[in-house]
Amino acid sequence: MRILAPARLTLEPQLASHAEEMFHVLSDPAIYEYENAPPASVEWLRERYTMLESRQSADGCQQWLNWVIRLPTSELAGYVQATVYSDGRAAIAYELGSRYWGRGIAREAVQAMIDELVARYQVRTVSAVLRRANHRSLRLLERLGFALASPEQLAEHPVGPDEVLMQFQPG
Repeated sequence: MRILAPARLTLEPQLASHAEEMFHVLSDPAIYEYENAPPASVEWLRERYTMLESRQSADGCQQWLNWVIRLPTSELAGYVQATVYSDGRAAIAYELGSRYWGRGIAREAVQAMIDELVARYQVRTVSAVLRRANHRSLRLLERLGFALASPEQLAEHPVGPDEVLMQFQPG
């Protein structure tokens, strides 16, 4: 993995050393209105990041690519991540502290990650799963060119009743 530097931010490969600063970002309760739960502790997050530093699943079939989003002020705003499969697919996710919402930071970070996935990891299809009620994330993905998955795609990758599968094929 390498550092990515789009115009207004830097994506740094995520390391265990980011855990303390990211714990503060990820402790923002607004992030969890629709998705997941905050990390239990700095130690838990550090252990998770240490495991993810392998950059691959135990069986070697998936690449785990995780970047933290650093702003020009040096503060961390969140992260972007991708699970890359050997067949040219990638599943992505992202989280930003609520104080960074509405500034275009997520769009720039996710776009930079997708560009990297296409250029260096031969990704041809990108997917994201989100809660149906998460309109902010849905709008972000639509602005990036994602569309609702077809019934055929949903049959291959089923999601929960309150979730949506979005797909994108980079040009």
